[in-house]
Amino acid sequence: MTSRIVRPGVAAAVALALVLTGCTPDTAEPTVAPTTRVPLELSVGALLPLTGSLAPFGPANAAAVELAVNDINNAKAGITVTATTADSGDATTDTSITSATTLIDDGASVIIGALSDNVSRKVLDQIVSAGVLQISPAATSTDFTRADDNGLFWRTSPACVLEGDVMGKQIAADGVKKLGIIYEAGYCEPGLPEELSTAFEREGGKVVATEAYSAGNTALGTPVATVAEAKPDAVVVIGGGGPSAVPPLVAAGYEGSALYFVGLSIANHSADIAAGSITGSVASMPGIDIGSLKSFTDRLIDINPAITDFSYAAETYDAVVLAALAALAANSTKGTDIGSLLREVSGGEGDGKKARDFASGAKIILAGGVVDYDGPSGKITFDAKGDPQGAEIGLYRYGADDTFTRFN
Repeated sequence: MTSRIVRPGVAAAVALALVLTGCTPDTAEPTVAPTTRVPLELSVGALLPLTGSLAPFGPANAAAVELAVNDINNAKAGITVTATTADSGDATTDTSITSATTLIDDGASVIIGALSDNVSRKVLDQIVSAGVLQISPAATSTDFTRADDNGLFWRTSPACVLEGDVMGKQIAADGVKKLGIIYEAGYCEPGLPEELSTAFEREGGKVVATEAYSAGNTALGTPVATVAEAKPDAVVVIGGGGPSAVPPLVAAGYEGSALYFVGLSIANHSADIAAGSITGSVASMPGIDIGSLKSFTDRLIDINPAITDFSYAAETYDAVVLAALAALAANSTKGTDIGSLLREVSGGEGDGKKARDFASGAKIILAGGVVDYDGPSGKITFDAKGDPQGAEIGLYRYGADDTFTRFN
């Protein structure tokens, strides 16, 4: 037997219909009682990188969780959210497994994270087995689309094949004829490297060399040398090894304008990359232009003035808000119940009414309506597999002032 969530407004409407049709004093039929709302208390676990190679992403995403929780609780809509942040580390350690265990044991119904494919893979089965909902703001591998996750894994960043396609086309549009690829093993592999290659060659280019490196490896001289031997016009570095690849690439004669990055933070790199080394380079990043979100980023800075990298913060914020809206719509804080309405509240189904923040979305739900939430990360529109269909890929060029500027 299967069950489904019936929202309070719908239940009340059904009850009224039954009263008005076919009920007489002699043949009274039982009615469906309206669902009674009780105050909801939602426990959220945030599995974010506080240590390891992904640590630069941690501060903004932790602040985004805190900001979302504040906005939800300040709305006083009958749901109170508490959040606990735990360290995910990176793929070279089992920190994420230990932290996920703690969050689950502490009663989290929803876990936000992790911020990478490899770390998300480490904890997926553990989280799903516990019946806990997982929403990653940054996992992009196509593996997650096919995962046996009981409808409990969702993500607010698009599958990486889209990023590979966009970057491959851009490299070709820049006039590059021969391309070398250096990629992190396991970083959206094979989807992203393959799609990038396919898109580039579809536009008339040729990939002349492809070399892999292991996650966490900071000595990339060997793969760089191997790729350089093929004499490509440009090189794209995929994964977290961008800063480590730059010195040997520069030594091999590649200027910034011949370098492309997928997976490189779009922050100021003056502290970890030599001045001028990547001026003119191009990096891709899922999501809308962070420069257009000043009011949002200002609020994050109010929480943590030390933030310099806002990557994935909007996606993290929206993950928390979507979970809360789905919990409110389901009138439940059970992970499976929340997951059953995530697609609806994102606009993936149900023809809902648009809302740009939690407070207005909650009003729609409490009035018996269906909400379609679009937050700072833009249009999300989950499909049946938990992938966002409204996402976009930004392209950024690094300037002499050590900042990335979006140009698409």
